[in-house]
Amino acid sequence: MSVEAKASGAAGEVHLSPRFTGPDKFMKELRRRVDLYFETTARRRRDCPGMYFKTATILTWFFGAYCSLLFFVHNPWLIALLAVVLGLSLAAIGFNIQHDGSHKGYSDRQWVNKMMALTLDLMGGSSYLWDWKHNSIHHTYTNIAGEDDDIDLGWLGRLSPHQRHFWFHRMLAIYMGGLYGFLAIKWHFIDDFYQIARGRIGEKKIPRPKGMDLVVFIGGKVIFFSLAFVVPMLLHPWWAVDRKSVV
Repeated sequence: MSVEAKASGAAGEVHLSPRFTGPDKFMKELRRRVDLYFETTARRRRDCPGMYFKTATILTWFFGAYCSLLFFVHNPWLIALLAVVLGLSLAAIGFNIQHDGSHKGYSDRQWVNKMMALTLDLMGGSSYLWDWKHNSIHHTYTNIAGEDDDIDLGWLGRLSPHQRHFWFHRMLAIYMGGLYGFLAIKWHFIDDFYQIARGRIGEKKIPRPKGMDLVVFIGGKVIFFSLAFVVPMLLHPWWAVDRKSVV
């Protein structure tokens, strides 16, 4: 994907990085083999029944766990167990629904892809920022230190030999799993708002959302915080809601 091609159509000035030049034999061969696979197997590229069945299953899993926590379960041990089940369902939405929708892999109808991508806003993230961060930046500069914001953990972690090394990074595999659990909290409460305010993801300048993109960004945050805090606190004491959220 050419980042410049996407950026040129966006409102405002966007500074990402110069276009890559050089041979593209790998991409041509990869696309040839993918095309050959679908031609020889006669499989559909998009709008596959299995994907829609998967989507319905995951969303049923999510809303089932959420409603059970909200209305039916009061035992602390069952609350803890269901909180884990709910968390896993959110991970499944992220990896199996919004990711494929944002990559326009669900359907030949773009409104379907958009609806699937918007499940990220339901989870508290921003499909608008994810499109820039993942589709444009990450997939253009995959794992390149200083370019791919996905591998920039600051001093907490070292995911590239080109990043600064600290002695405690030798224990990265031990402590990073625990810190990863706080990523969603940081994402929901800090990262999206900070990136919108700066108009940058890392050091890459991006256009701030306008029009319907801005409506979706604000509306998504309102829906998420309502589902996560407002609605539960209408039915349960605030300390019980906070406890479930932490679990």
